[in-house]
Amino acid sequence: MIASRRWKVDVFIDENDDERTTHAEARLLTNDKTHLVGRGVAHRHPNDLEVAEIGDELAVARALSNLAHELVHAAATDIEQITKQHVDLTS
Repeated sequence: MIASRRWKVDVFIDENDDERTTHAEARLLTNDKTHLVGRGVAHRHPNDLEVAEIGDELAVARALSNLAHELVHAAATDIEQITKQHVDLTS
C-alpha cells in the first residue's frame, strides 16, 4: 500500500524600508500536530541598490533553512520520546 501525504509551506514576506530589512516567515502545515515556523532576515547595505527581489530571495532562503533545522529538531525529539535515547540527526 502506498501512503500519500501533502504538507504545505506558506511563505510570508515583509519589507521595512526605514530599516532596509526584509523579513520572511515560512510556516509548515501538516496533517498532524507538526506546525513549525522558520524565520529569516535580509539586510540591505545603504550603498546597495534597492532591488526588492534580492532581499526577498535571501530572507526566504534563510527562513526555509531555519525551517529545515526546526524540522530535523522535531524529528529528533520525536525519536527520543519513543526510544528514550539521545539521537543526533545532524549528519
